[in-house]
Amino acid sequence: MKPGTNPRSRTDALLLVAFCGFLFFYGLGAFGLLGADEPRYAQVAREMLDRSDWVTPTLQGKPWLEKPVLYYWETMLSFRAFGISDRAARLPAAFDAAMLIAAVYFFLRRFRPGSELDGALIAASSAGVIGFAHAAGTDMPLAAAFAIALLGWYAWYESRRRMYLAGFYIFLALGTLAKGPVAPALSAIIILLFVAAKQDWRTILRTLWIPGIVVYLAVALPWYIAVQLRNPEFFRVFILEHNFARFSENIYHHHQPFWFYLPVFLIAVMPWTLALIVAFAERARLVWAEGKQVCSSPKDSWPLFLVIWMLAPILFFSASQSKLPGYILPAVPAAALLVADYLAARRRQEKKFSRPFAAAYGVLCGLPIFGALSAASIASAHHLRWGSGPGTGAAIAAFFALGIGAALLSRGGAGLLSRVTAFAVVVSVGAVIRFAAPVIDATESARPVAESIQAFSHEAVPIALYHTSRVQEYGLEFYLNRPAERYEDGNVPAAAHVLVAAQGTQLQVAQLVPGRRVSYLTSVPAQKLDLYWVGKE
Repeated sequence: MKPGTNPRSRTDALLLVAFCGFLFFYGLGAFGLLGADEPRYAQVAREMLDRSDWVTPTLQGKPWLEKPVLYYWETMLSFRAFGISDRAARLPAAFDAAMLIAAVYFFLRRFRPGSELDGALIAASSAGVIGFAHAAGTDMPLAAAFAIALLGWYAWYESRRRMYLAGFYIFLALGTLAKGPVAPALSAIIILLFVAAKQDWRTILRTLWIPGIVVYLAVALPWYIAVQLRNPEFFRVFILEHNFARFSENIYHHHQPFWFYLPVFLIAVMPWTLALIVAFAERARLVWAEGKQVCSSPKDSWPLFLVIWMLAPILFFSASQSKLPGYILPAVPAAALLVADYLAARRRQEKKFSRPFAAAYGVLCGLPIFGALSAASIASAHHLRWGSGPGTGAAIAAFFALGIGAALLSRGGAGLLSRVTAFAVVVSVGAVIRFAAPVIDATESARPVAESIQAFSHEAVPIALYHTSRVQEYGLEFYLNRPAERYEDGNVPAAAHVLVAAQGTQLQVAQLVPGRRVSYLTSVPAQKLDLYWVGKE
């Protein structure tokens, strides 16, 4: 029976749509934009939409050339369709994650029939994919485009059908528009390492297909040319500072030790970490024992390609002087596919899981449930406070751990692994959105602060800040759609304005605006902020 005639394919597809719909799209607006990057990127997209400018990203009217344009384009379309909101700002990442899972499913359905649902469920339920699918930023657009490009390349490598190679170049171009030259650089490293391991050097010449290169340039190059012509500083700011200098120097204070990405990656593939370790060890053992025989054909070389794809981003960015967790997101789909390949092999061999593996895996699946049910306590106190919430969470997590362990010891252990794990992930995500999201919103987002200001005045009054973080600055600029001045920089508005200040600084504020009336408005206790009305000069 051909893969396309599988009577279960429609049921699997519906299950996957429901699963991804919940994991990626549910709760996108449950808490406000977090950190400095989310509101900043969303505001850039809003300003481009307001100006109907599809070329130059700007922030508060000034060119903002740190990142390419793909996320901004996606968000402009989202804002136009659904209105300007934090949920609409996160929709592009959720959509890109869904596209990634669809590509995984259809690739496996075509080339590894029988493992397509497992592979898609594993990729969709990985912590890194879920987390960045809820983030307004450039990491998920890059990871999705990059993964689809590599799947296209391997589909061409195995089938020699050039439509897949064309797809490789198209999505590689989209990855270049998502985050710059890192997409072609990483793909070149992965393919070169794979070809070197196979000693199949002719594949390089075949990959350098002239029509594909033309397609890549036609998709990626027009925006880069247009933005450079309009902004002569673009090459210096984006290429030299935010690519080469960011990699070679710690100019943006994101320094971490060399091993930083190892724990980050193991967390990003949760709850599949243990299965990945076992799958990686099994593949390494086979290659060591059988050498080239285990990778003799393109089909047999698939696990080797996945291992190289997984390790290359981790090692590449470990050498960087600037490290952020999202950088190694492109490695997560490879890990998911490696686990899916391992499970498929176990099913073919009808191997059962050992009791230690089942017990350890059950605990590993229970931990996210415990963390999700305890997240509200952690978000409010910044540490775990034992009480009814964590205690109940521990009991529920233990129940799930026992159930998952028992399921893996049954005859259908390998077949059930992705299903029971996916169920545990759904419970975890639902618990975070239901219980932790309100606390995260109150303590970490500028949205409640903006709502307090809007409750005081619906007019666009000037905003100023004193001893607050960049999170508040960029967040308020997005939610109120106007610039925020900083007292510390000597930028005290002459007009009457609302001041957002750290608690306990009222006397300092009064000294900074002598002769002007300073009236207390309200407090935001969860963020230790006070709001004042400062009269005009």
